[in-house]
Amino acid sequence: MSGLQTSTTPAARPRAGHGRRRAHSPGTPAGRFVGRVGRALSRAWPALAVYALVRFLGVAAVAARADDAGTGLGTLLASRFDTVYYVHIAQYGYAAPMAEGCSVQGPLCKYAFFPLYPALIRGASEVLPLPVTTVAWGISIAGSLLAAWGIFAVVERLAGRRAGVVATALWGIAPHAMVESMAYTEPVFTALCAWALFAAVTRRWVYAGVLASLAGLTRPSGSAVVAAVVLTALWTLLVARRRREPDAAPPDRTASLLAAVVVAPLGWFAWFGWVGYRAGDWRGYFQLQERWGSTFDGGGFTFHRIAEIFLKMPLNLNTAVGAATVIAAVVMFVVCVQQRTHPALLIYAGILLLIAVGGAGYFHSKARFLLPAFPLLIPAARALAAARPAVMCTLLGAGTLLSTAYGTYLMLVWRFSP
Repeated sequence: MSGLQTSTTPAARPRAGHGRRRAHSPGTPAGRFVGRVGRALSRAWPALAVYALVRFLGVAAVAARADDAGTGLGTLLASRFDTVYYVHIAQYGYAAPMAEGCSVQGPLCKYAFFPLYPALIRGASEVLPLPVTTVAWGISIAGSLLAAWGIFAVVERLAGRRAGVVATALWGIAPHAMVESMAYTEPVFTALCAWALFAAVTRRWVYAGVLASLAGLTRPSGSAVVAAVVLTALWTLLVARRRREPDAAPPDRTASLLAAVVVAPLGWFAWFGWVGYRAGDWRGYFQLQERWGSTFDGGGFTFHRIAEIFLKMPLNLNTAVGAATVIAAVVMFVVCVQQRTHPALLIYAGILLLIAVGGAGYFHSKARFLLPAFPLLIPAARALAAARPAVMCTLLGAGTLLSTAYGTYLMLVWRFSP
């Protein structure tokens, strides 16, 4: 009997130990996921380091002059303009009155702001012993880093690693890049869009649909990434059917394509539907935007404001930079078409450009509205990546200085929302 025990006990112990090791081994789903993330991060770290550096310089310049302006850095980055509404929603919900900020727009005023970002603020505030404005700012900073990583991943896939690093740096020094360091929705929104597009480019359709749906709950321009995912998935399915190849669209792939088509629009349509229900009219969200002074006229307002730059005086720096950004964005989109950029990226950037250029009102924020349109940076990233290192570093360095100076102007001189 004792001999039987000594023969079986050692056999049982290795099996238990083997089970514990197996739970953390690279062969498990969790292990493979961690391994993929680690490999991706090891490739992306130069881009993230460059991005963090240029954004640190931008914030440091503002911090150096914030006291002279009589406003603390925390207030500048996390307690002004749109942030006030998102924080109020996170703390009190959409139904609570906000008379000091909604005197004109009516009781549904806050419904103009999409729910994902305030939901993240509220959830994180429940577990973090920090002021709610600090939490809001921290979420945006985390979102900006994830966005930079996603931009690198997309551009590296299409144009190479060096171009991916350059594109990330260019996004970090774009005219309104200071918004990437503020408690605004653009960082979180860009992160969701970038990774949704990466999933579409790499044909991970379920992930693309889920991320696009979340982006649709973040900003009204989420329609751009929704359209990009849906149209690309439908085109992929159509091409596979036309070829009639047995392996072109196997059942599991067809199911994932259809899942992306169905899931991607859910978030965007759900919010528009909910606001319409609250307003008692299916056009409720559009009526609310009109009260905020935002309508769509196909580009007449934008063209008129750009023309005024050459016909009227005086001219402020924000208007000049905004006009230059809009013109450059249109030119870069044409170049992207000529270079045959991936269709998903063209659809995404094209709709963002249409929304920004075709929208009437808020001309001073149009450069910010174009901030998520990172595919427009790819032609410049390709060109800089192909240049000599000295030329590339000189141009990026000059761009960083200009971006830092302009970001300081937006924070300390400009009196309206960036």
